[in-house]
Amino acid sequence: MTLTKPVENEELKEKINFECETGNYHTFCPISCVAWLYQKIEDSFFLVIGTKTCGYFLQNALGVMIFAEPRYAMAELEEGDISAQLSDYEELKRLCLQVKRDRNPSVIFWIGTCTTEIIKMDLEGIAPKLEAEISLPIVVARANGLDYAFTQGEDTVLAALAQRPNPKQPENLSEVINKPEDGYVEHLPLILFGSIPDPVVNQLTLELKKQGIRVSGWLPSKRYTELPLINKGDYVCGVNPYLSRTATTLMRRRKCKLIGAPFPIGPDGTRAWIEKICTVFGIQPNGLEKREEDIWEKLKYYVSLIDGKSVFFMGDNLLEISLARFLIRSGMIVFEIGIPYMDKRYQGAELQLLQKTCKEKNIPIPIIIEKPDNYNQVDRIRDMKPDLVITGMAHANPLEARGINTKWSVEFTFAQIHGFTNAIEVLELVTRPLRRNQKLEKIGSQLYTDRR
Repeated sequence: MTLTKPVENEELKEKINFECETGNYHTFCPISCVAWLYQKIEDSFFLVIGTKTCGYFLQNALGVMIFAEPRYAMAELEEGDISAQLSDYEELKRLCLQVKRDRNPSVIFWIGTCTTEIIKMDLEGIAPKLEAEISLPIVVARANGLDYAFTQGEDTVLAALAQRPNPKQPENLSEVINKPEDGYVEHLPLILFGSIPDPVVNQLTLELKKQGIRVSGWLPSKRYTELPLINKGDYVCGVNPYLSRTATTLMRRRKCKLIGAPFPIGPDGTRAWIEKICTVFGIQPNGLEKREEDIWEKLKYYVSLIDGKSVFFMGDNLLEISLARFLIRSGMIVFEIGIPYMDKRYQGAELQLLQKTCKEKNIPIPIIIEKPDNYNQVDRIRDMKPDLVITGMAHANPLEARGINTKWSVEFTFAQIHGFTNAIEVLELVTRPLRRNQKLEKIGSQLYTDRR
């Protein structure tokens, strides 16, 4: 199998209501991906090429002290750079040599910004020449504010990584076919892509191992020098909904076969993700139903808190469809799913699982609004009065001031939410505002009683 069929088929057209508004994008800048990628790729160095504004944003968003010596820095564009009085090549060469001398990374990532786009800085042209001169790999990723959501910065970086040639090629294909040993079945290589913490990587790898599936590698890997071999015909599968550009690059440039699966968020999503991979390799899934039931049993307390409660997604990080599907399965009522950008092909399997979940729960499928207008959303929130609104930080405090419970969507980006065992983290975040209000009401009631 190569790719899930597009969602524009007649079956989904009749049952999922898509709308598109013309709102502005209220989200972080995608260069914020540096915050988690520099920690994921331990032998890397990220050089963000931009203005003081970019530097202020990184300094405030990342909150890392200078003495911590983080593995990222700003290449600040000055008046001479913008007016072309200085040589871009010589300036970047000077900075990269300094980074190589001081930090000795295995790779330097150049992160382009809005300014490098506006002044037409030819980073892709400069990088190969400079890489050969200083003998250090340079990866160019234009993670600028022209994207739809801040999480797409990671998508840009991984797509650039996916285009890098393999460090070494096996002598023949038989060397990269996983042999049936140590409990594994024989199958073509499987590469998973998406930046998630190492403990979650180990958990998902172990879950697939239980089904006899060996993971040949992850993109990105813990170290740049450990990037997996990617060959024509290899299978790839994503773990995050915002990596459509990476998926396209792997299919078109590297001729890989994409496994179109729901994403491993929540017990239902994780089970469906593993089952789809098993189906592609012709393996009968074993014990997944019992595994999912055990996880739901552990989530009973949190499910009891949100069962029958309503939630409204304003749209921020492209995780909205997966989170909404899991919360519907947990008993919540989703009024609206706002999402900045919707790749209906890459998220096709996730949309089908959403449709299936709503059918099993016997509830209507929530409306999905792409590029929502926040002014209209606030009006709809005022009318619908949801119990919880999952939104970006820009709107959280104003909504709270109007008596509406909110949860920052960015917290789901940084939390460990993938896999069976981490499903509790999603419900922990979702129920926190509700539990807080219950405690405050209890305290207020006690104070009133004491005063009487």
